[in-house]
Parts: sequence; C-alpha cells; structure tokens
Amino acid sequence: MSQSHTAVIVTSISAPNGVLRDLAEGCVRTGRHFIVVGDTKTPAGFSLDGCEYLDVAQQVATGLAYAKICPTRSYTRKNIGYLVAMQKGVTRIVETDDDNFPREDFWLERQPAATAPTSQGQGWVNAYKYFSEANIWPRGLPLDRIHSVPTRYEELPVKESFCPIHQGLADENPDVDAVYRLVLPLPQNFRQDRSLTLSSGSWCPFNSQNTTFWPEAFPLLYLPAYCSFRMTDIWRSFVAQRILWTCGWSLLFHPPTVWQDRNEHDLMRDFADEVPGYLHNKAMGAALDALDLAPGPENIPGNLRKCYGVLIERGWVGAEEMPLLEAWLSDLNTLYAP
Repeated sequence: MSQSHTAVIVTSISAPNGVLRDLAEGCVRTGRHFIVVGDTKTPAGFSLDGCEYLDVAQQVATGLAYAKICPTRSYTRKNIGYLVAMQKGVTRIVETDDDNFPREDFWLERQPAATAPTSQGQGWVNAYKYFSEANIWPRGLPLDRIHSVPTRYEELPVKESFCPIHQGLADENPDVDAVYRLVLPLPQNFRQDRSLTLSSGSWCPFNSQNTTFWPEAFPLLYLPAYCSFRMTDIWRSFVAQRILWTCGWSLLFHPPTVWQDRNEHDLMRDFADEVPGYLHNKAMGAALDALDLAPGPENIPGNLRKCYGVLIERGWVGAEEMPLLEAWLSDLNTLYAP
C-alpha cells in the first residue's frame, strides 16, 4: 500500500512542539498526509511545515455535516480530522497525540491480516500483562480485573485473523489510569517481541494514542462527545470491539512504536474524570454484549446506532450524542456513496 494513502491525525491545543515536528518530518519523509485539528484554544497562527492544519473555521468550511455541530473545546474534534482524511481517499488512518514521540517502527508498513496468539471468549483481558511483568493495566480496564491472571501467552492458540484496528503500546509513560499513576511506579516499558489478537468475547480497552484503522473499520473511529474526556476513546473502543465481532474481525495489540513524554495533567482531576469508567465500564461491556446486533460490515451503521442508543438509554452518554452520530454517518454515506 502506498504511504501516500496513509494519514496521521492529531488534535492539539499546543503550539508546534517536538512531537508535532517529529511527526511532520516523518510524514514528509514517508509521503503521508499529516493533519492537525485545532480547537478554540489552539494558538492563533499555528504553522508547521509538513502538516495540514485545520482551525475551527476551516473545519466548518469543509462542508462536513459533523463539523458544523461538533462541540468546541472537545477532543472529539479529532473526528473531523478522520473525515478529512477519508475525503482524501486514504486507505489507512493512524492516530496519535501531541505528546507521543514516534520511533522508527512507527513508520513501518502494517497490514490488517495478522497471525498471532489469540484470546477469545475470556471476558475482560489485561493485554498489558502479555507485554510486561509489572502490575500494570490499560486505562479503562475494570478495577476488579487488574489482578486477574490471563491465559499464558504460550498457551494461547495461534490464529490468522483480519484485524482492521491495531493498538500500539507506548513506552515510558504508557496509557494507564489515574489510580495507577497515583500509587504505582513510572516509567514502564513493554516487550518488543510479541503481538496479541483479541477475538469475540475477549474485551480490553484500547485508546486513541497509537492506533491504526483500515477502511473496513473507519466508521468505528467515531469518538463520543457527550461523556467524560477521559472516557471518550475508551468507550469508543468498547463499541468498536463489540461491532468487530459481528463481522468476524479481531483487534491486534502490537509492541510500542512511540514513547510518551506526557503533557502536564492534574491527576486528581483525571481521577474525577475517570470515575464514570471505574463505576460503569464493566456494566457497559455487559450491556453491549447483550445487544442483538446484525452480522456483517453492511450493518455497521445500524449497529453503531444500537450501541450508542443503549449507552444513552443507560445514562452513560448524553442524549445530545445521537445528532452527532447521525451527522457522522451522513458524512460517511456521502463520502462512500457509489
């Protein structure tokens, strides 16, 4: 696949920093599109060679239905970047954040087909346990599962799977929750010598910090706006996994290709923003699992409506979400109409 058909997407409220410069340089070198989505707090006059920067006015000017109603001061403006990349006809979208430095492996070609040890039907799985001996877990894993011991890596069946979503790990300051950050040590680094696929019935949260999507899964990029900022990518991941299963597809975790120099955070504020997840992630997985979803890729739009419908019904996501989701689906239909 030509690199020119790949886009790297970031949303940022910072001036160009070392990470953004590294990403821009790498995209120029490998022939990728680099799209930075701004917000109302992004410094005026943002300019960086090698990237296409979209301020709020330019986002609205795209004509995308979603861009007209997406809230400002929201990480979910990243959705506009995904849609703009699709307008360019890309066949792979890679997303990261403005505090993740790319390693050289970040720029390697990847394919959605994978042959790897596979977890299936295991319920909540701490994928980090397969990449580290430390007591570490991904943000979004139900807290009552952090001490659970998964099936040994060597005992997992090796299967060939179609994985249109890849989750890459991050070294140094990986994506862990505020509980971990308040009580356990950092930095932490992960193994480089293995990958893992999760198939139907095995859940693990994935994030938006080092994640690759292929066209089959582009609709599943959607980040919900009317929920906690710390939960938007995590709850997206639960919806995405549930819908992957309806298509017979899997999720791949692969070794770190970035290292994080984390932006400044108030950990107690992060903790407060993560409380909805600590309280509801397990129940959310059960509610999604109980849905009667139609099989096959052609039913992904309807399945997205059903999934977010139950999240709204249970009060986990605000009712204001549905018009945004409909705008997203309308834009996708326009972009891919025959």
